[in-house]
Formats: sequence, structure tokens, C-alpha cells
Amino acid sequence: MTSGEAALSVVSALWLGLLTSISPCPLATNITAISYLGRRVDSPGHALGGGLLYAVGRSAVYVALATLFVMGLLSVPRVSRFLQQYMNQILGPVLVVTGAILLEWLRPAWVGRGRTTERLRRRLESSGLWGAAPLGALFALSFCPASAALFFGSLVPLALRFDSPVLYPAVYGAGTALPVVAFAFVIAFGARFLGKAFNRLTQVESWARRLTGFAFIGVGVYMTVAYTFRLLG
Repeated sequence: MTSGEAALSVVSALWLGLLTSISPCPLATNITAISYLGRRVDSPGHALGGGLLYAVGRSAVYVALATLFVMGLLSVPRVSRFLQQYMNQILGPVLVVTGAILLEWLRPAWVGRGRTTERLRRRLESSGLWGAAPLGALFALSFCPASAALFFGSLVPLALRFDSPVLYPAVYGAGTALPVVAFAFVIAFGARFLGKAFNRLTQVESWARRLTGFAFIGVGVYMTVAYTFRLLG
């Protein structure tokens, strides 16, 4: 893998994380995290530290999940050889399905709606600054259709393709928490701008999700035609 491919793949993981963070379900959990961090508006350091711990918690869960999938699959010789031989053929249809979910053409019933255990959430919220990391971990497990499609349909195949179960999930996790870190500053230094920023995020999420969905479908169709049906030279 060239340095250009490596940089592009890392940027892709970050973009997937950012897109996840502003999707409806994860955005709701991030708003809760922002409210949690905003209790100490008099302490910018407290808000920033909590935001970073929240990012660490989310990233740790994504790294653990990706490691289970990537290392588990690659540790089986037959599966490893199968993926090495047919990864491009598999990735095309996966990207098409992922794009369709992002565009809300498909609504898988097997994915939860991002609801967390209320009692556990309240305990974490009352635990002070150090509760930010487990709160991030808890919210990372709250998958909804869009976030599940991005993680399992895009991020995990990316980690599989480059055999990197740590770097890409960690970057992805940082991307999912980046708005919380940014809003920690907003809360600390200018809470009156928070409403406007939320409105902007809602607008950005709409077109970003659609743009990414169409891009995934386009790339998926190309890879399906080129690698599965071998119609392109």
C-alpha cells in the first residue's frame, strides 16, 4: 500500500466516523454527551477533558469490535484465503447495500434504534469527569441502521482489506466523537451559539448522508461489474 493509499484510507475512516456522528441516532447520543459535559460551563479544561475521554471510550469499543471481526476472520486459514481472493467481489454488493441504507431505500429490521439502558446512562452521567469514557463506550454500542451500515458495511471491510483492526476503527471512533469535543468548547465559551450549531449539523447530515450513499452505490456498482461479473478490462 502506497503512502497516498494509506492517507486516503485514513481520511475515509475519519469521514465515515464524522458521518456516523451526525446521523440521527448517534447525534441524539452525542447531544446527551454534550449536555453531560456542559454541566461545568465554568471550566473549559473540564469540558475538553471530558470530550477527549468520551472520544477514547467510543474509539475503544470500535477497536474491540473490529478486532473481533478482523482477527477472528483472518485467523481461520480458509476464511483468510477466501477474503483475499474474493474481497473485491464481496465489497461491491456490500457498498451498494450500505448506500441504499444510507439513502433510506432499505430499512433493516434487525438493527436496533440506538436506545441505551436508562439506569446505566444515569449512573454514568452522575459519576463526574471520568464517567465520560464509559459513557462514550456505552453510546458506541447503540447502533441504528445508518451507523450499523457505516461501521459493519464500510469500516470493517476497510479494516479487513488493509489488515488493520486498530488504526481505522480508532480513527473512525475519533470521528464519531469529534463533534462532542468541538461542542465542549462551544459550551464552555459560548453556549448561546449551540442551537445554531445543532441546526447546521442537521442540515449537513442530510446532504452528506445522501452524497455518501450515492457515492457508495456508484463505487459498489463499479466494483460489482469489474470484479464480480468481470465485464471491464
